[in-house]
Amino acid sequence: MSPSRITILFLAAAVTELSHAATLISADSPLTDVNVVLPPADNAVTISPSFVSLSIEQDRWTDWSGTTSSNQFFYNAMENLKNLSGSPPGIRIGANSEDHTNFDHGVQYAEDIFPAPNPTTPYPEATNITVGDSYYTTAKYLLPDTEVIWGVNFGQNNLTAAIVEATSIMQAFSGPEISNLGISLKFLEIGNEPDLYMNNGLRPKNYNVTQYVSEWTHFADAIFQEIKLNDTSTRFLAGAFAGSSSNLEGFSPQAIFNLGISNSLAGQYIEAFSEHHYQGTFCSGSEGVLSDLMSKANIRGNLSQYASDIQATNDQGFDYILGETNSYSCHGAPGVSNTAGAAIWALDYALYSATLGIKQVYFHDGIGFKYNLIQPLTLTRSILDGSPLSAPLSPHIQPQYYAGIVAAEAIGRYGNTLISELPIDNPQISGYSFYDDSQVKRLVLINHTPYFQADATAGTQRPVAKVKIYFPDRCGTQNIVAKMLEIQHSDDTSGLTWGGQSYETSDGLIGGFVSARTVASNEYLGIPASQAALVAFQCS
Repeated sequence: MSPSRITILFLAAAVTELSHAATLISADSPLTDVNVVLPPADNAVTISPSFVSLSIEQDRWTDWSGTTSSNQFFYNAMENLKNLSGSPPGIRIGANSEDHTNFDHGVQYAEDIFPAPNPTTPYPEATNITVGDSYYTTAKYLLPDTEVIWGVNFGQNNLTAAIVEATSIMQAFSGPEISNLGISLKFLEIGNEPDLYMNNGLRPKNYNVTQYVSEWTHFADAIFQEIKLNDTSTRFLAGAFAGSSSNLEGFSPQAIFNLGISNSLAGQYIEAFSEHHYQGTFCSGSEGVLSDLMSKANIRGNLSQYASDIQATNDQGFDYILGETNSYSCHGAPGVSNTAGAAIWALDYALYSATLGIKQVYFHDGIGFKYNLIQPLTLTRSILDGSPLSAPLSPHIQPQYYAGIVAAEAIGRYGNTLISELPIDNPQISGYSFYDDSQVKRLVLINHTPYFQADATAGTQRPVAKVKIYFPDRCGTQNIVAKMLEIQHSDDTSGLTWGGQSYETSDGLIGGFVSARTVASNEYLGIPASQAALVAFQCS
């Protein structure tokens, strides 16, 4: 049967907003067709309720968790996501400072040594971190049922240090303060980005993947036996590579599996492979370009290169995750990673990742990093250039946090939701359908077109995409509801709203009144440049 056409126009909360939008959409503007498939297409995949997760720089972990009590702002920000998807985000604690961490029973929480800040790196990672048992027990301040990945030092090639850290971690998670809350250590990660060790001085220049597999196996087997991993639910996470050769010669999942990493005693307890990926780099201080970051084509080009890696990992029976990811490496690019346009990027980047078979994405955050979803601590210097702030900046969320919120609401609380990319023949529009019990329930539509503050100042008309949605005949849509991720300009650093509500509050909890409405059939759904829509409905 040919599909029937259901066309809807998003109704903004304020009449002035609706009138303004209507004046910007030309009656003869081209329409973008969106065809919804029912039942789900063969390439639809299950998306985890905790799909959008966080990777936390290890050196200042206790600033996120709290020491004697929870960091309530961070807790609230995580609970917002859990309330929408039904599960808390996963938390990975590690990254660069993972390989600079040592253990001392005489230290209560952590003692850090930091290099001086500079304009490129206003909040550098610690070069030396010494932790004690209580450092790991602060995981008790996470949301109940949170699954954690924790990294141990592999870079310094000190097996004794790695064993002591792993032992303290396991003791913390087996204790009642953590275990009674259902908080669990899902994975132990041994080392961060070992494929870069030959470049950062942690291994000789001729270090290769064969040596890595041998050393990893030596460390993992020793840790396995010391902590009796087989008596726990914790498993090993392999890889944590900064890149991939996608062949048998360099660092890649194909290479380490071919070299037998999963055949050792500990290797039999590997359950996932972790890749790290950034859309670009700011390590040398070169400027990022926001329109490039937001590009639909660039997002797909950056992620589709991992298709063979994902398949090779799945062929071993393992999950493939992006265990550390974000916009620009080395903490983000100023005026790009901290903007509203980065929220458009992160939303499409995450959802497209899911359609490729990536199990989870862990967006990397650290205190004062430009690309953070959340700044959980009061800051006294600029995240852009390290200059002193005229007044302390209280804990707050940043624009990319809204990507996590929209994704969590789109996934929903069903628990076994499927996602499929919508086939949209428009280089500026992407879209996804979400299925509960094989019934399509929600769509996410994203307009990648930039619209900058300078455009508004110059009086440039804001483009608004006109979208027609086609449902199958047997899908009798009822109670169509639309919510909009409203962004004034792509380069704004605040002022975003989701369905008329804001998370830019002093406690991180949602504020304002929801503007989502049941909408009537009309000609099209209008999506302004640099905005996104969630369309929910009953299809029976």
